[in-house]
Amino acid sequence: MALHYKIDQIDKQILEILQENAKITNAQLSKDINLSPAPTLERVKKLENAGYIKSYHARLDAQKLGLGVATFVSVKLNKHNKVSNENFVKQVRSIDEIVECHYVTGSSDYVLKVVSKDIDSYQNLIMNKISEISEVDNMQTMVILNTIKDSDSLPIPEATPALAKNIDNN
Repeated sequence: MALHYKIDQIDKQILEILQENAKITNAQLSKDINLSPAPTLERVKKLENAGYIKSYHARLDAQKLGLGVATFVSVKLNKHNKVSNENFVKQVRSIDEIVECHYVTGSSDYVLKVVSKDIDSYQNLIMNKISEISEVDNMQTMVILNTIKDSDSLPIPEATPALAKNIDNN
């Protein structure tokens, strides 16, 4: 049986709090939103089941892990068809240093975010992995010098019927 589920102001509060601290206990979350623990947990489960909450993660410090170089790489493919795109994406997914891949409009086809230990390891990655992908026509690298804003939190719009979500209650 499918139910119509709309997020309300309390759900919005839950989402905002969980974005800031996914390790918060249900007891503390329920205090923060002024609701008892059982209904709070039920709301979190509904938000998870409806797909509003996709996962929970630990945010790691790249510098402390020895990943001192971060870049954006714009990539233009030499062919624009389904097979070329699928092959490029498959190979990108296999390269751990590529932490983001976005299919974009404009003069490039994809923008990659790449992390590496240093410039030498970055150059090795470009020369021996990314440029070896047969679909790559050309690349342009932008080295990130300083990150001004880096947020994992999404702005949550006011609760409206447009945010309605069908969920399966099986």
